[in-house]
Amino acid sequence: KGYFVKVHRGIGWGEILKNIFSLKWPVVSARNELSAINKCEELGIATMKVVGFGERGTAPDRLESFLITEELENTVSLEEFCINWKNNPPDFRLKTALIRKVAGIARILHRNGVNHRDFYICHFLLDRKSNPSSSPFNLYLIDLHRVQIRKHTPRRWIIKDLSGLFFSSMDIGLTKRDLFRFMKVYSGKPLRSIFKEDLHFWRQVLDRAVKLYKKDFKRLPALF
Repeated sequence: KGYFVKVHRGIGWGEILKNIFSLKWPVVSARNELSAINKCEELGIATMKVVGFGERGTAPDRLESFLITEELENTVSLEEFCINWKNNPPDFRLKTALIRKVAGIARILHRNGVNHRDFYICHFLLDRKSNPSSSPFNLYLIDLHRVQIRKHTPRRWIIKDLSGLFFSSMDIGLTKRDLFRFMKVYSGKPLRSIFKEDLHFWRQVLDRAVKLYKKDFKRLPALF
């Protein structure tokens, strides 16, 4: 049986201070990912299954820790699954089901004080045995080591998550209608209310996603 092992070793005060001065919370232990997995399970979000955890030391710069999870077998990342959608459009029901699922996961996380910080489609793993277009299916959220958990998710971290998700989806042939579907599920509102009440928020999300894309690729897809 396969397992995935993540080992953390002391990162030193230099790296800790570098993160703090950059307004980023440093990750010094595998305990952060353990807490994130437990929170996802509490919220009903499919993720990795923990089978082992250990930690030693007290000084944050010298903590040593590990996390062992079961291998997620027979899965494919959404980045890989959707790579040919632009030239070979998928079944409408399949695409809609995946958009709704991802939007629902994002909504649950952000409404419950959780932000991912690396919220890209490559960190969603689809169970190959399921058929999203005709039945319930599992979509696993992974790479949770930088997750932050609070009572309420700050707006700037919500924007960071959603812009990362949009950025990583720009090359898979999504339409404006697809984006509108995502917005409706995420917001729990009809489009008319979204455009009236939340237009500035979604413009901030899109603007940040566009900046990320231009930084890497310079030329935007036709939709944008």
